[in-house]
Amino acid sequence: MLIDGELRLTAGGATFDVVHPATTEVAGQATDGTVADMDCAVGAARRAFDGTDWSRDVEFRYHCLIQLADALEEQKEHLRRVLITEVGCPVSVTGSQIDEPINEVRHWAEHGRAFEYVTDNGVHETPLGPAHRKVFYEAAGVVGAITPWNVPFYLNIAETMPALMAGNTVVLKPAQLTPWSGSELGRIVAERTDIPAGVFNVVVSNANEVGAALSADPRVDMITFTGSTATGRAILAAGAATVKKTLLELGGKSAHIVLDDADLSASLPMAAMMGCVMSGQSCILPSRILLPRKRYDEGLAILAASMANFPVGDPWTPGIMQGPQISQTQREKVLGLIRSGVESGARVITGGGVPGNLPVGYYVQPTLLADVDPNARVAQEEIFGPVLTVTPYDTEDEAVAIANNSIYGLSGEVSSADVDRAVSVARRMRTGNVTINGRSHFGIRSPFGGIKQSGLGRRNGEEGFREYLESKTVGMPG
Repeated sequence: MLIDGELRLTAGGATFDVVHPATTEVAGQATDGTVADMDCAVGAARRAFDGTDWSRDVEFRYHCLIQLADALEEQKEHLRRVLITEVGCPVSVTGSQIDEPINEVRHWAEHGRAFEYVTDNGVHETPLGPAHRKVFYEAAGVVGAITPWNVPFYLNIAETMPALMAGNTVVLKPAQLTPWSGSELGRIVAERTDIPAGVFNVVVSNANEVGAALSADPRVDMITFTGSTATGRAILAAGAATVKKTLLELGGKSAHIVLDDADLSASLPMAAMMGCVMSGQSCILPSRILLPRKRYDEGLAILAASMANFPVGDPWTPGIMQGPQISQTQREKVLGLIRSGVESGARVITGGGVPGNLPVGYYVQPTLLADVDPNARVAQEEIFGPVLTVTPYDTEDEAVAIANNSIYGLSGEVSSADVDRAVSVARRMRTGNVTINGRSHFGIRSPFGGIKQSGLGRRNGEEGFREYLESKTVGMPG
């Protein structure tokens, strides 16, 4: 852990195992932090925010983040090996999980340096005379960041770097299944940057109560969390007593509306790849494919061919695009949801079980389920596995209604030969983000987040930076 500038183990030396999902073997250990460790980290972050110039010295923050980006770049191959070991993601797809996040550290450094922390609100007449008003944008305070296991290094960066550059101090609690990406980030901060003690802290633990303690601590001003909707609800409840500012990126069950004029040979192979490339362990995955009934069989055939030939296997092998699920528990959840789909009337077109050529590791076959009832469990619950459900529709209105039939609203996709038509359909979808014809909505300069039970607030873009700031309006004689 990194607590108050010191790299340390928990008192007593307790550890927990980190398992490599591709072999199911123990790859090593992580220190098993306690509520007492979290208490120390929060205290350090509070002192650093209240007692140092970190929140007021933009140039120093810029200097420290550029130092960090340089150090991460030097050690990125080590970080890549750590990521593959604890997540099982294929080496072929680690660019977006290692290289891009390092570039994003530089982005946030530059963005925060250029940001206007004071704006002029003009002169306004009041009964006591002209009032000249200015708006000051100031750091929220102590930020607790709780990150998930699916893309741990990326999300450790995404949740903490804009917070730091905005002038906050941070306590990071990495996911239990992927602690090392957080530990390595803390180590590099401690060893290679001038970030002062207490400004950035990492508490690693296998105990749920440690993260809960962070969420409830009255010394924490803001919680940023990416993960399940169920955990997001718990975090909201824990922070309610102190009315904590909360940024939540939660679950998704996104729909891909394929319109009747779409080029199926272009859109559906990409849809199959998106369903499998991270072993389906992605919150923005458009896992519900909605096909026009008159092109239903044609679309199923393209999807089936793409998924049946998708490269699954050892994540260390170049060219492999799908690795294992993160754990046996997660694999059993995926297989259980596939079974529930069949029980509700769906047909397994391809996949549906464990690959016969991969008896070791937490692998699941790329799975295509056809004739899925929009109200079935498999169409309503987030699977987080390489599973696509396919549902036919007759009219555009019906497709939109099926897409919106969800508690979630994180992402979505529309395919059509007519971009204006696709945009019209996208505007009717109750979701925070939509991709059209494969042109991704996701990027560091564009706001990203969900509606309904997919979250609160936005990451990325100007909106994402402002999430970590509070505005203060000051009136003075004009």
